[in-house]
Amino acid sequence: MPIDLLLSEARARWTSWARVPVSFPPAEALNVAVSPESGLCPPGWVGVVTLGGSSIATAPDERAAAVVRDALAPLPPAAVTDPKAVRRALPVAELLGPAALAYLAPARLRPVGADAPAVERVPASRVRDLEESAGAEEAGEADVGGITSPAFVVREAGRVIAAAGYQLWPDRVAHVSVLTDPGWRGRGLARATGAAAVAHALAAGLLPQWRARPPASRRVAASLGFQELGAQLSIRLAE
Repeated sequence: MPIDLLLSEARARWTSWARVPVSFPPAEALNVAVSPESGLCPPGWVGVVTLGGSSIATAPDERAAAVVRDALAPLPPAAVTDPKAVRRALPVAELLGPAALAYLAPARLRPVGADAPAVERVPASRVRDLEESAGAEEAGEADVGGITSPAFVVREAGRVIAAAGYQLWPDRVAHVSVLTDPGWRGRGLARATGAAAVAHALAAGLLPQWRARPPASRRVAASLGFQELGAQLSIRLAE
């Protein structure tokens, strides 16, 4: 799948999740729409998504939309999801993100090597102990407890030390989650389990999506063949 087609596929999903008619404008521009039920952000927040150098945003009401349009439309594409730039431009109470958005075309999945650890397919419920060992913050970031696919795991002495899977999002998107026990990182476990989860998603005809903030997670995505196409930021405006 060429990059322009992959970009088109990703943009189509996010405009659908906005839940009102909105489109990505020409490069280096921003379209803002009013959508109280937007899937781009938590309820009552402003959601901004940049893909391929152009951006869309949703706001909960007309007043917020006007504020966002006036403040963010003059900014370059990279700035509309940059927390420092957004805080300078808008009255911000809270931010979520930014998270990089990466997608994978089927032909670009890179197989793991012959020396990769063995990966097992188990019920998703088997990752609960791993989440506890990783801690609440990292488990929340990865959200492997929310996967709807099977879990693809590596075990050591019967204990799950790495896991991956995906949540089935609307419009046939597989939102990938990966988590490794802190004591077992740097051994290729995230790549091995992630590759198995992504292969499962591709076999089901889904579009794999990798949304991440930590640089280590973004490196794993790149090693599997994912292409970063943009970023997402959620903004709660100050009253």
